Amino acid sequence: MSKILAINAGSSTLKWKLFQMPEETVIAEGLVDRLGLSDSVFTVKYGDGKKESTTGDIATADIAVDMLLKKLLELDIIKDYNEIQGVGHRIVAGGEIFSDSVLIDAAKLRQIDHLAEYAPLHNPAEADGIRAFSKLLPGVPEVGVFDTAFHATMPPVNYLYSIKREYYDKYGARKYGAHGTSNRYVSNRAAEMLGKDLKDLKMVTMHLGSGVSVTAIKDGKSFDTSMGFTPLAGVTMSTRSGDIDASLVSFLMQKLNITNPDDMIKILNSESGLLGISELSPDMRDLEQSRETRPQSQLAIDIFVNRIVKYVAGYIAEMGGIDVLVFTAGMGEGDKLMRKRIIDGLSVFGAKIDDQRNDVMAQERVISSDDSKVDVLLVPTNEELMIARDVVRLSK
Repeated sequence: MSKILAINAGSSTLKWKLFQMPEETVIAEGLVDRLGLSDSVFTVKYGDGKKESTTGDIATADIAVDMLLKKLLELDIIKDYNEIQGVGHRIVAGGEIFSDSVLIDAAKLRQIDHLAEYAPLHNPAEADGIRAFSKLLPGVPEVGVFDTAFHATMPPVNYLYSIKREYYDKYGARKYGAHGTSNRYVSNRAAEMLGKDLKDLKMVTMHLGSGVSVTAIKDGKSFDTSMGFTPLAGVTMSTRSGDIDASLVSFLMQKLNITNPDDMIKILNSESGLLGISELSPDMRDLEQSRETRPQSQLAIDIFVNRIVKYVAGYIAEMGGIDVLVFTAGMGEGDKLMRKRIIDGLSVFGAKIDDQRNDVMAQERVISSDDSKVDVLLVPTNEELMIARDVVRLSK
């Protein structure tokens, strides 16, 4: 029996869960919000529905991690730091260096730093978190779990762009994908639910959150995925544009008098997608409530469904068939209307949804009808559990 911390550090947040392993029980969890900003919020949930929250400036990852560990002691969640047997860190960009989770040493931490150009908002923050824990928990195994690692199995025909080969050879310009840890969890869990070997299934997973990705899984491996060099590419998302003609970027920069490419990327990342089309909200719930009175809200919903159906259909053709479709993440787990719209759009492949089975939120179950030619599953994701499992696996 051991306690494992799963850490998800962002540019201004630090989320964490403390697991009892191998029971896979969550003992406590929490969040440091507005990290590095004024009025930071430190929240911890533990025990039987207990919650504690404090507000104050938390300037650095070192301070946040120190507060976290001291709070675990203060609340008697742990007796001393020796109870923590490992720390796992979610890391966005592993490039072509990391095709699996790894035990982190000084050399690997330098590589994570070097990969910051592929995820400038995330990798530096995640590296800071690793350093902070190594100072306070010296000798405790730390494991890096990479979002991109799951997609390292994609064939070149799917990860290479149709640009000069030297750009890939020199600069690593290729598709890397994202949501790999989520995909790894839900694909394996879906196979378990069906009592089948993942290697025998042609599967498409739909991670529908604020960020949205569609992934083809064949022979138990990632075969293709919608997100690209960064998570900006692919389908329409809450505030991200998804796929866009590169020439349009140049055109808009001229029209908007934008000279810094980063300013245009910010528009595509933060002011586009559902928000940009609807001119109302990035939240699908707001669009659902307003769609009967605002045509733009309905259009945003229709475009969202259209792009997902196109990607799923393309992946079915790529794999030569489909056995399983999986919904996961916030919208995928909580929006029954969206799940039905998407499956109705895929009816040409024999996919059918059972309205009664589909009438559920964030509950693991098969939601396809008995006469559906494709199994349709709802599988709540659990990235933190995958991180904890990897810590146990590698620290042995």
